[in-house]
Amino acid sequence: MARKTKYIVKLSKSEREKLNKLVKTGKIAAAKRYRAQIFLYADEGDDGPCLSDPQIAKKLELSVITVQRARQRLIEKGLDFTLERVKREKGPNPKKLDPEQEAKLISLACIEAPEGHARWSLRLLSERMVALDYVDSISHETVRQTLKKKRLNLGNAKNGA
Repeated sequence: MARKTKYIVKLSKSEREKLNKLVKTGKIAAAKRYRAQIFLYADEGDDGPCLSDPQIAKKLELSVITVQRARQRLIEKGLDFTLERVKREKGPNPKKLDPEQEAKLISLACIEAPEGHARWSLRLLSERMVALDYVDSISHETVRQTLKKKRLNLGNAKNGA
């Protein structure tokens, strides 16, 4: 049968047994189960069904690219690596404000709003933080998230007297 993929999956008997056991196990992460099923369906060995990527994708209700990438990772990295979830090298985006800058923002939000304003707005706070050289730049969204994290609501704050 002619293949258009360059990542041909041929599982050994022990790999096939391992994957079948994983698929039949009750407690397993869904993504891990899907990858195991992909490899079982893609197997071109003696006992494998040898399904094409579109057939596997349809059968498992996945995208074809997901099947292709799983197949590629299996060939390039090996079975054990591919079954496990890939850990991030670095965590989520770094914090925009350090604790000292957060404290300055909160103290600024707690004082009376500038003249001509009934209360602080997120944009006004971000502009004032830059004007006072507390930060080089800051978005109003960062101000919102920081105040939310600290449970400070500008709408309910009774600033001043």
